[in-house]
Amino acid sequence: MSSGERPELGEVPETALWTLWYRAVEARRPDAVLHDPKAVELVDRIDFPFADRFGTSGTQAQLQALRASCFDREVADFLDREPRGTVVSLGEGLETQYWRVDNGRARWLGVDLPEAVALRERLLPPGPRRRHLAADATDLSWADEVDHSRAVLISAQGLLMYLPPMQVRALIAGCAERLPGATFLLDAVPRWFSHLTLTGRMRSHAYQPPPMPWAMDADERGKLRTAGPAVAAVRDVRPTGGRGLVGALLPLALAVPPFATRRPSVVALEFSAR
Repeated sequence: MSSGERPELGEVPETALWTLWYRAVEARRPDAVLHDPKAVELVDRIDFPFADRFGTSGTQAQLQALRASCFDREVADFLDREPRGTVVSLGEGLETQYWRVDNGRARWLGVDLPEAVALRERLLPPGPRRRHLAADATDLSWADEVDHSRAVLISAQGLLMYLPPMQVRALIAGCAERLPGATFLLDAVPRWFSHLTLTGRMRSHAYQPPPMPWAMDADERGKLRTAGPAVAAVRDVRPTGGRGLVGALLPLALAVPPFATRRPSVVALEFSAR
């Protein structure tokens, strides 16, 4: 345990420490599938019993890193097409994606609850192109802070599963209406995983993740188009690479039922332009 920042976060905001820790665990490896030196730096600065609380599972670390890599790939592709675009990160927590994929010209807006933003600003102060907004992501007033003259990508990594299903639909529909032409990236846990969290039977070492009321099996992603008429397209974003047994089994998990349909998923939604 370090002698640095001591975070005191609620149940859902604390998940930011969980994902940060496992990105750092993976990034410390010489054969890491995700290079994230900023995550390693943060873990070393934060006074928190990460290993005692969350464990040190190499498999968990690699899976977290592969999920983050899906988001990184999509954001990097977006910035290749729209170098001066805006990336909006909903429920940003202690995500360090900016340091992994920023192109030096894009604008970044992080939206999170006040306690999470307060911690982030102490650890990762905003910069000329990177702002933080203390707000509930489901309150779409944050969209007023987005420059509508620029292309927009909205990232909701590790957020939607903690919301009621109707709030998820309302958030997607609201973003599609208020930010036409934008891309919306999200991830979803499968229904069996959600059920375990709702019944208190999901544990990771000494940590019990919060309930995750919204879930979606991978073959249900087409239903996201029904969230609103401005949702024009839905695309599956699949992890690539992997190391050891995870790397060997990943192609099977993506192609062979029932694993292919009951796996976690990352999805890109495209909103129609007015």
